[in-house]
Amino acid sequence: MLNKIMIYAGKKKAAINEDSSAIFHFHQALRSLVRACYAIRLKEWTWEMNSNPESFSPLMQASLSDEEYLNPTLVFKNAFAEYSIKDFDYYIAVAVYFSMGIYAHAAESKIFAPYIHLIKMLDAAQLILERRIQKNQ
Repeated sequence: MLNKIMIYAGKKKAAINEDSSAIFHFHQALRSLVRACYAIRLKEWTWEMNSNPESFSPLMQASLSDEEYLNPTLVFKNAFAEYSIKDFDYYIAVAVYFSMGIYAHAAESKIFAPYIHLIKMLDAAQLILERRIQKNQ
């Protein structure tokens, strides 16, 4: 959904074809994710993973660097070193706003960098969730 929103935010003559309630629900969920990532960033956890090459897959790494893959909390620290929660809220609102309508002007040019941080936060959160489930089993 985030990718679709970004694509349509940049299109001048097209609006996203998703139900507006689904977009609003995603907007709220993404804002909650940002706050959860911020809370995790404040903790001093490290999520070290076994560096056994047999268990490593580039598909599992997704958008994360090798260092971020070994310690996903670095993603949150880097994101919030560059942007605040308010900055992310603003970015999400702007991206959703521009994706839902047809505008004669382009979306703001500074929405790409927060988008990359959000993608990385989603990947890191998924990785943490998978590791947490594996640890509990």
